[in-house]
Amino acid sequence: MTDLSKYRNIGIFAHVDAGKTTTTERILKLTGKIHKTGEVHEGEATTDFMDQERERGITIQSAATSCEWDGHRLNIIDTPGHVDFTIEVYRSLKVLDGGVGVFCGSGGVEPQSETNWRYANESEVARIIFVNKLDRMGADFYRVVKQIQDVLGANPLVMTLPIGIEDDFTGVVDLLTRKAWVWDASGNPENYEIQEPPADMADAVEEWREKLIETAVEQDDEVMEKYLEGEEPSIDEIKRCIRKGTIALDFFPTYCGSAFKNKGIQPVLNAVVDYLPNPMEVKPQPEVDLEGHETGEFAIVDPDRPLRALAFKIMDDRFGALTFIRIYSGKLAKGTTVLNTFTGKTERIGRIVEMHADSREELTSAQAGDIVAVLGMKNVQTGHTLCDEKNPATLEPMVFPDPVISIAVSPVDKSASEKLGIAIGKMIQEDPSFRVETDEDSGETILKGMGELHLDIKVDILKRTHGVEVTVGKPQVAYRETITQHVEDSYTHKKQTGGSGQFAKIDYTIEPGEPGSGFVFESRVTGGTVPREFWPAVEKGFKKSMEVGPLAGYPCLDFKVTLLDGGYHPVDSSAVAYELAAAAAYRQTMPKAGPQLMEPIMKVDVFTPEDNVGDVIGDINRRRGMIKSQESGPTGTRIKAECPLSEMFGYIGDLRTMTSGRGQFSMEFLHYMPCPKNVAEAVIKETQERAASK
Repeated sequence: MTDLSKYRNIGIFAHVDAGKTTTTERILKLTGKIHKTGEVHEGEATTDFMDQERERGITIQSAATSCEWDGHRLNIIDTPGHVDFTIEVYRSLKVLDGGVGVFCGSGGVEPQSETNWRYANESEVARIIFVNKLDRMGADFYRVVKQIQDVLGANPLVMTLPIGIEDDFTGVVDLLTRKAWVWDASGNPENYEIQEPPADMADAVEEWREKLIETAVEQDDEVMEKYLEGEEPSIDEIKRCIRKGTIALDFFPTYCGSAFKNKGIQPVLNAVVDYLPNPMEVKPQPEVDLEGHETGEFAIVDPDRPLRALAFKIMDDRFGALTFIRIYSGKLAKGTTVLNTFTGKTERIGRIVEMHADSREELTSAQAGDIVAVLGMKNVQTGHTLCDEKNPATLEPMVFPDPVISIAVSPVDKSASEKLGIAIGKMIQEDPSFRVETDEDSGETILKGMGELHLDIKVDILKRTHGVEVTVGKPQVAYRETITQHVEDSYTHKKQTGGSGQFAKIDYTIEPGEPGSGFVFESRVTGGTVPREFWPAVEKGFKKSMEVGPLAGYPCLDFKVTLLDGGYHPVDSSAVAYELAAAAAYRQTMPKAGPQLMEPIMKVDVFTPEDNVGDVIGDINRRRGMIKSQESGPTGTRIKAECPLSEMFGYIGDLRTMTSGRGQFSMEFLHYMPCPKNVAEAVIKETQERAASK
């Protein structure tokens, strides 16, 4: 039996380029899991094992690995920072018990850090903070701590202070023990000395230590009383309080260092063991019924209870599909059969492996608290629950955002066409934010994703991993339509053939709904003019029709249909007749209801050197963007804006030209807004021309 109190399931997450993967490499080296650290910029990081990751120097897939520290087992997931792959962070946080948020010492709280922090708050994941890159130009630990308070609304509990900064950064002072950890210039993480802190830091150490103790003792009334009476609590008591507050999300222990220079990683590992929760200390996962309503039962972490496990990631590799599973309760053994509650089918557990990035170790069984991968599962997808056949239950599923951008791809020849179908099937399983449709008119395959980089990488994976050459069309925006006016109307569906005919009459109103309300249906029919059993058929007819809007054929958002009255024939009326009547009524009335084209608006965050601010703002205005805020930092200015997606294609190239390659930006979907008249007319005209050419 494994001691679960010695387990830590943690994720490392941050903004792109804050140093997550480098931090993971250092942790693996220190824990003896690897003997040579691979560098991201040299394309040799252990957890970046895809070709695309190595070339671009970014993490695309979350990678899982495990190691040992101080007698504890750490299951670590290194997640991507780029906004197009946020989905990887979201699903990793869903199965983790704790996290390390990495922030850049000079960049501070960057846009993706905010998104990831929000996800972690929603998933209620306890975190410690690591302010990295303190050896960089413009690094300022205290500024980043203030930003964490102001921008994230979080409460950082400072545990270490930096000794020196930028080129002079040599180590950290541990506030609890009042000892300095000083590393030599060799770059070897083991080459450090524990000594007295520099004399010129004495006041700062005492000031921050006092803040630390005052915040920590609030977690325990007894310790607090003693402290108020002038008795300083012991280090063990303080640690116990910090652990309690960290798990309750009251504050976040904050450390500093430079992962690249191998300074400051050991205190972070000690903090993972000391303050982050083990699987038994986390709020258990709620169980839900097939409709998604909570049943009041929980998957309590205990190897002796019935099996409850969540598949949170699927990865295709040379041995077949790997399904990553977090086991919440019970045991999983090789050769046993488990039930997938989503499909209602059973799956046999073949090989269970423990992953170390893309190498693996075989296991015969795993238990509650473990994160493992299973080979050869047939019908399991991300978010599916695996459970004991005799005790079925479903865990709360994952919700994924809708894609905002699409491109058309077509295979270059017939042999590529067959391979394309198989490759796309595998890619959809791996990434739930990636969707694929076939255009029925043109026969083209439409790939839909979260951004240009997302789709760019997908096409690259098609070519390299699956050997499928495709021709790529230009990106298309996922427009939507809605209505602006209230219309009352009536429609009668009559069809007479030999024998019984079809008859359905409906009187109804169509009106705009609140933004985000979707489709709402209500019936006010009295007196049986439309019998109650046919109301669902009327609703179904309207609901199916909303996929095609009246202006340019884009899906329709936010409108309400109220069924007022109608007519009924005792022989000829049927559910089919009412469904057909509703579909025809939609086509008849929507064009009269002031239809309007809606476009996706993106939340854009641009970082630019001070000299180029005017050019960047002018360019955003030209793209119909609205500047929301700008703030100057030591290394440049951050501009927050809202821009229509259609104007942002190719933006990274223009930004780099304006800023001599130093500008960066990220964007994520915010909401839909009405299109200006001239833009709407151009989109509608283009859609009509495309339809005519087919």
